[in-house]
Amino acid sequence: MNERIQELTQRLHYLNTQYYQHDTSEVSDQEFDQLLAELHQLEQQHPELAQPNSPTQRVGGTVTRQFAQANHRYPMLSLGNTYSEDELREFDERVQRGLEGAPYGYVCEQKFDGVAMSLSYADGALHQGVTRGDGTRGDVVTANVRTIRTLPLHLHGGDCPAEVEVRGEVFMPNQVFDELNQEREQNGEALLANPRNAASGALKLQDSAQVAARRLRFYAYSVLTPGRHFSSHSQALEAATAWGLPVSATWRRCANLDEVLAYIHEWAQRRFTLPVNTDGIVIKVDDLRQQDQLGLTAKSPRWAIAYKYPTAAARTELLRIEYNVGRTGAVTPVAHLTPVPLAGTVVKRASVHNANQIAALDLRLGDYVFVEKGGEIIPKITGVDLSARPAGAVPIQYPTACPACGTPLVRPESEAHFR
Repeated sequence: MNERIQELTQRLHYLNTQYYQHDTSEVSDQEFDQLLAELHQLEQQHPELAQPNSPTQRVGGTVTRQFAQANHRYPMLSLGNTYSEDELREFDERVQRGLEGAPYGYVCEQKFDGVAMSLSYADGALHQGVTRGDGTRGDVVTANVRTIRTLPLHLHGGDCPAEVEVRGEVFMPNQVFDELNQEREQNGEALLANPRNAASGALKLQDSAQVAARRLRFYAYSVLTPGRHFSSHSQALEAATAWGLPVSATWRRCANLDEVLAYIHEWAQRRFTLPVNTDGIVIKVDDLRQQDQLGLTAKSPRWAIAYKYPTAAARTELLRIEYNVGRTGAVTPVAHLTPVPLAGTVVKRASVHNANQIAALDLRLGDYVFVEKGGEIIPKITGVDLSARPAGAVPIQYPTACPACGTPLVRPESEAHFR
């Protein structure tokens, strides 16, 4: 029996790797599901033989009453950031001075807009997943991260150290987010603002089966090991890929700042084709000994910086306000706009949040409004072009009766929403 469980486990791990890392389907979905069902049944019959990193953990089922906390072996520092290419040049000059004229190169990576996660592997097996928390201590969410199908439960390759910590970003793909919001809209629930919040909320769910249904994904961007296992960050990324970890192929080694700036310009629009939101580029000195030489400030490394793209904005006409009623009874206004291109998509609707924001912006039908995306998938109205306001434009009046059933709307004192 144990032999069959091990055989099924190895087979399913292999098929998962082929499908999620190499886009190869070696068996039909039906055959895969049959193998998984057989393994699940055997584990139910012989729970003492079930492995912590069994492929059956992908579908969840573990219920966590309260998340334990764990200290990070290596602090998860924040990065300094800039919106200015001139400040990037100043950063490069500081690096040059700190390295006393020695040659150096950079690695550029997309700054994915997800939830930072630290994963510990022991003897190649996924041991623990811990959220960033305050940078020194985070929540242990191991059962939840095991449901992420792109994440290997076992690293492969003979050169993998006994202890490996993998840093990366857990995210909800934009397509999954859109589908989830469509479902919520049909159910009359409030829409989620952005995929990052959706991913963060999913990781806090106490039932890992519910987490599995959110179809989260993971990109690794850093590998840490005791001692000096790698000579450069780029070498670590290549090793992570070889071990089966999902590393976005968008990273690039750059010989100098000119190549860094070329990478930034190349991805200014191209980033909108990715399956996950990004809001900038992370630039790191490649050589790990040079990273040590440059050291850290109290909050961030001196060998890395994040360049953030300006918030995407557009100007368009406000056509009407529609009021959606959620399952809790909260009424949420949504602005319908003349379609306008914005950050790789055509925007037709924007969030207005509540009556307070309508009043604060003094919105009127026919106004030309400014909409921004920033980190939000659903754009929000941030202002009105008063110079283009039509004569006699009438302020928007919030409804006094429910648009669904006609009952009077009330607004509890402690809330921003009418119900």
